[in-house]
Amino acid sequence: MNLLKLINRWKMHLLVICIAAAVLAAFFSSSLFVTPLYKSFAVVYPSNIQPYSDESETEQMIQLLNASDIRDTLIESYNLGSHYGLDPNDKHYYSTLLYMFGKRVKVKKTEFESVMIEVVDQSPATACDMVNTILQVYDSKVRSLHKMKFMEVVRNYDQVLAVKQLMFDSIQNRINEYGVKYGLMDYSAQSRELLRGMLGTVDGSGARINRQEVETMRSALLAKGGELVLLLKLAESEAEAYSEFKQKYDEALLAANREYTYSNLVVKPYVSDNKFFPKIWMVVILSILASFFLSLMIISWLENQRQVEKPDQS
Repeated sequence: MNLLKLINRWKMHLLVICIAAAVLAAFFSSSLFVTPLYKSFAVVYPSNIQPYSDESETEQMIQLLNASDIRDTLIESYNLGSHYGLDPNDKHYYSTLLYMFGKRVKVKKTEFESVMIEVVDQSPATACDMVNTILQVYDSKVRSLHKMKFMEVVRNYDQVLAVKQLMFDSIQNRINEYGVKYGLMDYSAQSRELLRGMLGTVDGSGARINRQEVETMRSALLAKGGELVLLLKLAESEAEAYSEFKQKYDEALLAANREYTYSNLVVKPYVSDNKFFPKIWMVVILSILASFFLSLMIISWLENQRQVEKPDQS
């Protein structure tokens, strides 16, 4: 009650003070004294990326967007040191530049597992352009990382394929050598022909089999047949292995040469026409409240002083 009585008694003074505070706050927070800042933002989801460990795709995207090379590209492309009005000869130039960059460029995860990229700048067009540049550099960076990773896989498979090709050629040469020296080409087919000859039957064309040829074939099969069977199985195994590695090689090469984008744009950045900072209405309200309570404290102190002085005078 005493407080309400005090406010009522000094209401005109408080009203004048609050009006003056509002006018001064609006004046000093105008563009004459404070450089207005504008915000542009984009909301994106990660795409075509795979997390490296226990992190989610969104967390990986945030980690890449906060990479130093993306930051340095923006600083260089937009000459942010000069744009922020910093003196390059100042010994704290770079640390101040990084501090201002961190205040004006933010990357954060939303509650829906998307990523919001925010840029605040005195130029609304520059803020919008910087958001687009961040997305472009991010795509380029992820593409470069993927290409580097898959090219390592391609080179490894290339070496394996070269070894497999040498192995297969070596086995095939041995098989050909057996054919030239011993007349052995197909163990199963020649074994059947040998059986017909030993039984005195005719060969596949209906002609009688020469006994001398039968004996020669029998000796060759006994001497080198086991090795031929092993070589044929090895050749088949190497051919299958080569085919599997060749398929993986083609997949890795395709992945290395693909031109994908690595973000799905949900909210596109735009050139803002409303100031983000300062909020004049908020400055005015806070100034009025601060002035009101400060004035009230001073008035209360003055009133108490008067109360103390009155008994003394009496």
